[in-house]
Amino acid sequence: MSESVGGAGAARGGAVPPAAGPAEAGFVAIDLGATSGRVMLGVVHGEPRVELVECGRFPNGPRADEHGALRWNVRALWRGILDGLRAAGDLARERGVEVRGIGVDAWAVDHAFLDAAGDLVADPFCYRDARTDHVADEVYEHVPFADHYAINGLQHLQFTTEFQLVAGVSTGVGGEEWARARHLLLVPDLITYRLTGRRVAEVTNASTTGLLDARSRTWSGELLDRLGAEYAGLAGLRDRLPELVEPGAVVGHLVPEVREATGLGAVPVLAVASHDTASAVAATPLGAAGAYVSSGTWSLVGLELPEPVLSAASRAANFTNELGLDGTVRYLRNVMGLWVLDECVRAWAQDDGAPVDLPGLLAAAAAEPGGRCLVDVDGDEFLAPGDMPRRVSDAVARLGVDLPSDGPAARPALVRVVLDSLAAASARAVSNASALAGVVVDTVHVVGGGSRNELLCRLTAEATGLPVVAGPVEATALGNVLVQARAVGVLSGDLTALRDVVRASVTLRRYAPEPRRPEPLHP
Repeated sequence: MSESVGGAGAARGGAVPPAAGPAEAGFVAIDLGATSGRVMLGVVHGEPRVELVECGRFPNGPRADEHGALRWNVRALWRGILDGLRAAGDLARERGVEVRGIGVDAWAVDHAFLDAAGDLVADPFCYRDARTDHVADEVYEHVPFADHYAINGLQHLQFTTEFQLVAGVSTGVGGEEWARARHLLLVPDLITYRLTGRRVAEVTNASTTGLLDARSRTWSGELLDRLGAEYAGLAGLRDRLPELVEPGAVVGHLVPEVREATGLGAVPVLAVASHDTASAVAATPLGAAGAYVSSGTWSLVGLELPEPVLSAASRAANFTNELGLDGTVRYLRNVMGLWVLDECVRAWAQDDGAPVDLPGLLAAAAAEPGGRCLVDVDGDEFLAPGDMPRRVSDAVARLGVDLPSDGPAARPALVRVVLDSLAAASARAVSNASALAGVVVDTVHVVGGGSRNELLCRLTAEATGLPVVAGPVEATALGNVLVQARAVGVLSGDLTALRDVVRASVTLRRYAPEPRRPEPLHP
């Protein structure tokens, strides 16, 4: 069952009401995801609460270059960003809102190289590109995983920035670009650089590179030295890394060419929690014993902690310690998210030559019997784009389970298996995080796009045996705005105070678990 709880639902979009008296403060969130980007105007009203208005949305996704490598299209992203900034400025002027700041968040690990003149060397590689296959295993032969974990606290992922860099100098794919590189910037820092002309690395996103010390929140000299000793091509990596800044720092102001292109003035650009999950967690209305599922292309499942957990058991469970707002640690696991479902829907739309009725498909999936089987949605076979329905069907067949292969029930049955499997994976991660961190969890908060998927939220409540609180949907953009507003003094207080603003700004939905709690799930 579910019920609505929480505030006024102000972050759902719509027109900003005209200001009465002094101009209300507005903040622009540039929120870049792996499948789309958006520009949001966040207006802080007096209660306080935040209203988000979407001013621009544009598609994003990797494309193959002339050699078949997957890369991000920076020019297309930049065009969408400028269009969104222009629209945000127009709307702010129309409604009497003063734009007080701009902040950028994006996905993690992927990075760009700049040459000596500060120009982009090439479009950044996408983390889904195959050039990093098996690179991590080679690196661990020289610098063991245990040595990495004791410093950076990161789970093993084959596409971490460190392994992408090694791939460039050891496989030759991207090696020429590295030779020309004088500066390395992660994706949100690249956009901030183009807005301000200043190169920095915001710490929450930098913590995903594998090159940061999770305790000191600084670049790890030990790991950089060891990588440089083993891979001569990386000997100059330290000099290519930018200055680290914490969320809330003023990076600079819009450069003249951006002001001219957008009609905005010398607006300050602030470092936010620029890893999109860090911004989403900042806007998650967590209590003292809440776990979170930041549900989008990936599901990031875990806890907010004051210190990293660097134990051997944590390493063996492949949990990661990424940095968060106000000195916190996001202790979590990357779990495959809605990517699998989205790729299935995309394939079916191509087959049909028309968009898929997703609400109807989810309703049909809800009527399907659950518990047929659980597939390992974190398997490598689901990582790359392609014929996802066939891959899921093959995984089901390997388990000896028969699903309808054609007719009206075929697609809903497959969707139900995918969502059952995603819910089980999230439940497994919550259970293990609780045990490893010594925290008794009483609630699971689902934020992001997945919070709109009622079936997934209900299945997550059933799988965890815990109540699920769903929302906010636009948690990342909301967290982005909250950090900016506090940095310039429009809001004040600690994370608890910021989350009180979230509760006043959105309508949350609560899903109660089944009366009988299932046994804890383990890998």
